[in-house]
Amino acid sequence: MAAYILRRLLLMIPTIFGIMAISFAIVQFAPGGPVERIIAQLQGHDVGATARFSSVQDSMSQAGNAAAVNSKYRGAQGLDPEFIAELEQQFGFDKPVHERFFKMIGDYARFDFGESYYRDVAVIDLIKEKLPVSITLGLWTTLLTYLISIPLGIAKARRDGSAFDIWTSGVIIVGYAIPGFLFAVALIVFFAGGSYFDWFPLRGLVSENWQQMSLMGRIGDYLWHIFLPVLALSIGGFATTSLLTKNAFLDEIRKQYVTTARAKGLGEKQVLYGHVFRNAMLIVIAGFPGAFIGAFFTGSLLIETIFSLDGLGLLSYESIINRDYPVVFASLYIFGLIGLVVTLISDLTYMWIDPRIDFNAREAG
Repeated sequence: MAAYILRRLLLMIPTIFGIMAISFAIVQFAPGGPVERIIAQLQGHDVGATARFSSVQDSMSQAGNAAAVNSKYRGAQGLDPEFIAELEQQFGFDKPVHERFFKMIGDYARFDFGESYYRDVAVIDLIKEKLPVSITLGLWTTLLTYLISIPLGIAKARRDGSAFDIWTSGVIIVGYAIPGFLFAVALIVFFAGGSYFDWFPLRGLVSENWQQMSLMGRIGDYLWHIFLPVLALSIGGFATTSLLTKNAFLDEIRKQYVTTARAKGLGEKQVLYGHVFRNAMLIVIAGFPGAFIGAFFTGSLLIETIFSLDGLGLLSYESIINRDYPVVFASLYIFGLIGLVVTLISDLTYMWIDPRIDFNAREAG
């Protein structure tokens, strides 16, 4: 077991290196980097340019009416070459590509992500600030989905073909067909002061007076704030997990060992939870990393925006739009590590549920 875990941890190193290398290479060919963005702002193509880069404007005024220069940056004609060089140095673009990449990897190995280009704050502090929101959404969404879908899937398998199975399938398929953001809007309209009831808050993870509350008050306030966002994110996951659980149990129930267990006089619950459950749950657990990562990353952006939750999804999106590369790469690095660790935990859970699974023997074979 220890040797397998060590191998998986060591395998994470080239995996995360490859992810960062591919992403870094793609960014080099993407138009509109931070230097071009500042040039566009200073040329009056972006609102509020002078408020952020007043010192840069001073450098431009000193350059005067410089002659047009050949530049690799769009819109830089007429700007002082020394000014362009200062911008490149400011963002680290005065160094060769490979040198910048390996410096970034070395820094990231120590979890030193540098500072945001436009926020004047360390990237690690930004991530620490936003991470609780995204973890909250991802973790509670996954737990809620599994806590409801697994019992529902088992009940559907036991009553396969019954009226209960048919109408629950209809409900969860309709829920799956509704986009999460549309369901979120509907929840706001009905329950968050839209047109009917004003039962839930619309902004933030906790109330402003959260620090002054008692322990039970803080827990209640926290759950009150996350109820609607988590429900909106979970609606699409119910169908997949419920049907997956149902099909896995049906497949196991029809096998010979179940018939043998029943013939020995075991009760239905003993057969279901003593024999079928362990085998059927393997395929369900296999989908846990994907469900968590999906809730953590892919579905959170619109939900965070709709409910004014300032998490990693919204931060990453804004950073990509603003070409804030330190935040973009740091978020990608953190996302990649979390995904790899969650996958390892999923494999270890396999072995915990079914000790017959031996990844060491599988790899040796």
